[in-house]
Amino acid sequence: MGIYLNPGNDLFRQAVNSKIYVDKTMLIEATNNLLDTSDKHICISRPRRFGKSMAANMLLAYYSRDCDSRDLFSKLKISKSDSFEKHLNKYNVFRFDIRGFASKSDNIKLMIDKLEKSIIRDLKREYAELDLPDDYTSDEMLLEIYQTTGIPFVFIIDEWDCIFRIYRNDSEGQQLYLNYLRTLLKEQPYVALDYATGILPVKKYGEHSALNMYSEYSMANQAMFAEYTGFTPDDVAYLCKKYDMPLEKMAQWYDGYKVGSYDIYNPQSVVRAVTNRIFDSYWTKTETFEALQMYIKIDMDGLRQSVIRMIAGEHIPVNTGKFQNDMVSLYSADDVLTLLIHLGYLTYDFDTKTAWIPNKEVQQEFINCIEDGGWEEVMNSLRQSDELLTATLACDADKVSEILEEVHRKNTSIIAYNNEMSLSVTLSLAYYSARNSYEIFRELPSGKGFADLTFIPRKGVDSPAMVIELKYNKTASNALEQIKEKHY
Repeated sequence: MGIYLNPGNDLFRQAVNSKIYVDKTMLIEATNNLLDTSDKHICISRPRRFGKSMAANMLLAYYSRDCDSRDLFSKLKISKSDSFEKHLNKYNVFRFDIRGFASKSDNIKLMIDKLEKSIIRDLKREYAELDLPDDYTSDEMLLEIYQTTGIPFVFIIDEWDCIFRIYRNDSEGQQLYLNYLRTLLKEQPYVALDYATGILPVKKYGEHSALNMYSEYSMANQAMFAEYTGFTPDDVAYLCKKYDMPLEKMAQWYDGYKVGSYDIYNPQSVVRAVTNRIFDSYWTKTETFEALQMYIKIDMDGLRQSVIRMIAGEHIPVNTGKFQNDMVSLYSADDVLTLLIHLGYLTYDFDTKTAWIPNKEVQQEFINCIEDGGWEEVMNSLRQSDELLTATLACDADKVSEILEEVHRKNTSIIAYNNEMSLSVTLSLAYYSARNSYEIFRELPSGKGFADLTFIPRKGVDSPAMVIELKYNKTASNALEQIKEKHY
């Protein structure tokens, strides 16, 4: 057992022993199918607090040959898999947290040197009887050990991309790092599985990547790993029933991530809410939102208007294909929005190619970020939304008209003033606080047509449902007639 080579299963045991543990061990079946194949290199990127380190510790506990994890997994789902016995504790496993190495180094080159020395140290201690030459590099040592013992290696690289965030402007150092990983892992017979995880996908340089052997699974497309990205509705329904928490409110706060065919909840926020029995934003308790502040205030390529539309509940078309997978090569609104998808501030539908703010927790982070500096009109509109809802429910037509006119004027350009899309966005923004009491739907199929905006009371809310019909150059009577004729 070394520091990085086969360090044991203690961390996963602690997770399983925790008050709240959700079984995601069938991820192991997916990685078992990739072992010792040409698809053995996988990079799975997720936002912070989405269980990346938990998954890494689980894989370590399962594959590492220097521990006995049979009892640990015996009551978990993977124990029923046909591949469970075949690969249980059969491999040499290196498990690295790159952030730990980066935090102890002044630059990327020193970090690489520290990583290289750590690999060599653990190998020489574990295989002292082989008398490995002192001038061997790590890849040379790994190859000789594999050829001598026949035992392949699994590499688990956590926070693999952190240097692209910590040393975001050091492109030369970044290339050194990518080239080092390529030498260590690419086309090496001793590699049975290479599992890298982080926030960003593999960095691109020009048309090619130094790490083009990786199959990438990001928040833009998790493919077969979608179910293991976070908590599913079934996971959360079980927790809410067990701990007597309201499921609908849990969904309002933490659901909304579209990952393949799955609706995914933010797992750490769900755990915090259940533990504390308080629905709140747990986002800033674990990381700052400086990145969000910086990027949404860059009004490039109409980004500001896109942010306003998303705060109003709209879905925005996004081209994720040009993003260079770093935090500095941002040349368009699409690049910024794609970065926010990877950071977890937006979710993305691969089929429709659209992005939106997933839930109330993240919505609050956007509001926190725009409270100061250049967003006064939007903030004033949001603050007026309580007054507007009260006036609407009181049937105070004059007050409703006054507030809507002000919100429309301050948040819509003259060119788009009478555009139906801008009117719809204005209404969604103006009725922002109504989301606490209502589910708001745009173009909802109803009766014989589609209602422009529909407000359906949430469970336990004693307020009337509402339908808003948009008309241009027509009267309120025309709108009411249409609502009745089409049986909205």
